[in-house]
Amino acid sequence: MTGVTSAPSRPWAAPRWRPEPKRTPRGAPAIKEGTAISEELVIRFFAALEAGDIGTLREIYAPDAVIWHNDDLIEQPVEENLKVLQGLHRAVAGLRYDIIRRATTADGVLQQHVLRGRLANGADVELHAAMYLQVRDGHIARIEEYLDSAERSSIKAAREALSS
Repeated sequence: MTGVTSAPSRPWAAPRWRPEPKRTPRGAPAIKEGTAISEELVIRFFAALEAGDIGTLREIYAPDAVIWHNDDLIEQPVEENLKVLQGLHRAVAGLRYDIIRRATTADGVLQQHVLRGRLANGADVELHAAMYLQVRDGHIARIEEYLDSAERSSIKAAREALSS
């Protein structure tokens, strides 16, 4: 008989049906709604960082956002962070972020990357870091950045030399 399947070997067990996950064109499982928006925002954020686009960064940040770094344990407000980022862009030529991995979470994005560029003295910069970027209402509300403080010190010194 066509279309009839034999009874399961465990007649007391209900059949286990699971819906197929939605797939992207490449065949990978689609990410949950909301996490795609978070990842898109983070991509815009890093593009603005590389371009030194302070206006776009200001728009992306929530007005009450805080930025925390593992090496000083201080929660920086947005405007203070934007000054630091502006100095970073002046101090490091060819600033770029090589993304090692990025994963969406329920409320944001985790990212591991290497910041690369060149200081005015010709020294290459290679700063390994990981970030948690919390997204709320379409804005970055919190960043927790974990980085190699020894490597960051050379960038900080170059940035401070330019501002004095």
